[in-house]
Amino acid sequence: MSTSNPKDLPLDDSQENINPFTQAQNQLAKAARIINLDPDILAILSQPERELHVSLPIRMDDGTVKVFKGFRVQYNSTRGPYKGGIRFHPQETIFTIRALAAWMTWKTALLDLPLGGGKGGIICDPKSMSTGELERLSRSYVRHVWQMIGPNQDIPAPDVYTTPQIMAWMMDEYVRIQGKFLPGVITGKPLNLGGSPGRDDATARGGVFVVREAAKFKGLELSEATVAIQGYGNAGSYAAILMEELMHSKIVAVSDSQGGIFNGDGLDPQAVLKHKQKTGSVIDFPGAENLTNEELLELDVDILIPSGLEDVITEKNAANIKAKIILELANGPTTLEADEILVQKDVLVIPDFLANAGGVTVSYFELVQNLNYDNWTTGQIHRKLDSKMSKAFYDALEVYEEFDNVDMRMAAYIVAIRRIAGTMQLRGLPL
Repeated sequence: MSTSNPKDLPLDDSQENINPFTQAQNQLAKAARIINLDPDILAILSQPERELHVSLPIRMDDGTVKVFKGFRVQYNSTRGPYKGGIRFHPQETIFTIRALAAWMTWKTALLDLPLGGGKGGIICDPKSMSTGELERLSRSYVRHVWQMIGPNQDIPAPDVYTTPQIMAWMMDEYVRIQGKFLPGVITGKPLNLGGSPGRDDATARGGVFVVREAAKFKGLELSEATVAIQGYGNAGSYAAILMEELMHSKIVAVSDSQGGIFNGDGLDPQAVLKHKQKTGSVIDFPGAENLTNEELLELDVDILIPSGLEDVITEKNAANIKAKIILELANGPTTLEADEILVQKDVLVIPDFLANAGGVTVSYFELVQNLNYDNWTTGQIHRKLDSKMSKAFYDALEVYEEFDNVDMRMAAYIVAIRRIAGTMQLRGLPL
């Protein structure tokens, strides 16, 4: 069998504008070197098991036909069915989908879920499409991928610019094709179609549970802590609300794509959200001072929560970060170069595939409920989520303290890779 040595895999952290899948491979190779991973296993984990490219011809409302490109990447199924969202985005690329599928593989393993990793996407601008066009596109996608998905095979979910309604259309199309009711094929559905309570704020709530444990480790009293949140969409706004409500922390700054606001005495997250819903942005919130996203990242706060774009903490601003803990609710907000600087500054970075794993964890809970024809209460969901997220943090922390030269990101990778590699060896893979 032909194998790749870990030394042959890409590991160039200085490369600018690196494509996200190469970055995912770099991170995997780095973790593999630390634990001396079997090169045969590394070779397998460095590539997706399967991917599908589809062309989706859709009749638009004006009568014309437009062909959309779509993807589904099934990265690894060693520990269970593939799991991962479907995103609609005008700048979507197969490289991003591959990277996200890889990261989802590590995420489900880190949370010790009996799932693998996958991801899907369609290159489109959903903001410019009508409801009818979006429904036809969603159903067409399922007609093209239905043989690859299913409750025991590959379970998609919502992601960027996809919604519970889009998941409902996709589930319905799959049910029509199969001729039987199988709601577990899709998670993130509306509640009355088998969706799970607690899904709306799951990403943020899971992150808050992890911050609570990280604060204990750092000796930080959350009721006295100040928090800045970059990105005030679903995850960011819920994070602000829950940090104040559950941890009694003071939210002093938040931002969105247009800019940010600051008030050293604290902001009311619910009032800020209403202001954004009314005006389209958090800026010009009464009683607060406007500031830029860049300025927010460098504020003198205890906890920084990047919840928006990728690559916002770089080698250019990492030295100016003053937070003690960074919770990465966004995917990939910190570059590899910035990671090294933050480690030297003793900043505890809770990596994205741990910090934002609450979403896939509650998606797993939804799948279990669907397969068992059961309904759990919101309280049950929150308790189970707390247990899973807290255990994942301490699993990573154990590895963090095991190695002298490992940060929390690499520690989380090592936990995930060890689990997948162990399962592969038990199963006798590859043949």
